Amino acid sequence: MTAKIALVGAGGFEFPVGLTRDFLSHEELVDSDIRLMDVHAGRNERTRALIGKVVARHKLPTKVTATTDLEEALDGVGYVVVVWQVGGIEAYEHDVEIPRKYGVDQPVGDTLGPGGIFRLLRSAPAYRRVAKTMRRVAPDALMINYANPMAMNCMAVNRTGVRCVGLCHSVQGTSHLLATELGIPPAELVYKVAGYNHQAWYTELRHKGKDVYPELRRIMSERYPSPVEARSARTLGEVSEIDRQAGHGEVYHQEEVRTEIMRTFGYFHTESSHHGSEYVPWFRKNKEMVDAYIHQRWDYYQVCRGHNYTAQEEWVERDLVEKPLTSSVEYGSGIVHSMETDTKRVIYGTVPNWGPPGTSPDPARALVVSNLPWDAAVEVACLVDKNGIQPVAFGALPEQCAAVNRLGINVHQLAVEAAFTGDVQKVYQAVAMDPLAGALLTLPQIREMTDEMLAAERQWLPQFEGKA
Repeated sequence: MTAKIALVGAGGFEFPVGLTRDFLSHEELVDSDIRLMDVHAGRNERTRALIGKVVARHKLPTKVTATTDLEEALDGVGYVVVVWQVGGIEAYEHDVEIPRKYGVDQPVGDTLGPGGIFRLLRSAPAYRRVAKTMRRVAPDALMINYANPMAMNCMAVNRTGVRCVGLCHSVQGTSHLLATELGIPPAELVYKVAGYNHQAWYTELRHKGKDVYPELRRIMSERYPSPVEARSARTLGEVSEIDRQAGHGEVYHQEEVRTEIMRTFGYFHTESSHHGSEYVPWFRKNKEMVDAYIHQRWDYYQVCRGHNYTAQEEWVERDLVEKPLTSSVEYGSGIVHSMETDTKRVIYGTVPNWGPPGTSPDPARALVVSNLPWDAAVEVACLVDKNGIQPVAFGALPEQCAAVNRLGINVHQLAVEAAFTGDVQKVYQAVAMDPLAGALLTLPQIREMTDEMLAAERQWLPQFEGKA
């Protein structure tokens, strides 16, 4: 059995090397044909060399090649794994620094907001090229998308007719966090989740048949009291003593935002508090409020700028090349293994709300999440086997959770339309409908900010060339 797998955007070496280790941790996939494609030949070759060391270290028959030619990389493959960031750090700087000039502070800026919208606008032409090439040389292939903004990217790809599933680790990561908060083994927590990527909702939490949501609400409210309501007991922005004692001082474990959302909307969602605070209008209105809810700033753009690539490559060689092959929490290798061997698995993936990836919308077919728009890209449980990705019909989200999701999906729909048509008005409208930008800026300010971003990023936006 030889699985043919293309990794597109393979020049960012750490994640491609980790994914390849995942593939090779399955005995049935060790003779895979892995093709690395990136527009930057030098970076692509660096990834090939590192993966070559993994293959040599474990004496595997895996074939690994590198190319800058998309058609060569995709010819006859069964899986196209997208791991790119179109425009790289240069474009990312504009995504976050220009909005900050206008008072829109995005700690990450890759999912919603002006940053997420522009990342989608840059990515859409590249997805269309890949989709066109797949239809010609790999018509039955599955695209496995790891690139953000996940929901918008997958919505765009769904319009091309290519089979696509989007993968993230936020469901796995948050379920582990919730089990830890509850004091139970993560493997014993049973849950149901639906929504869109980075804002999906745990609608059920059970341990040994018992509903543990009441206990979670009690625990989280005690550990993470509302910093606004608790002014008398706690200075705004001060890390509480209970946070320190419980070891919750690290960035990803400051859960005032998600707990505050749960107090009003009843359920916990899948993205961390500092990142999730970007998607809603309630937490980033002014510095005092930001400091109250997010005690330690985490700025992903600054993290990326500060990468020590020499040290990172040394870490990859030490930890990924030399160590025994084991699979990570990422779902990608499990999907390939299941489709190649017919092993049944359940994963959480981003799929069309109208049904299985690659199918056309059918008004007679029930939606996967019945109270979200038909063209939404939803994150739900999916069965995987030789038949591919089969979304499990979720039904209706609690209406208040669906209402929060629809705020973001409004932006997704307008942004994807802008990306495909090159209509500048749709870009203005997408940014205007963003919950955080709309809460902080006037419409004239939004147009001014958007124009500045369009001008700064024009080299990556061919669909807007020559358009006012």
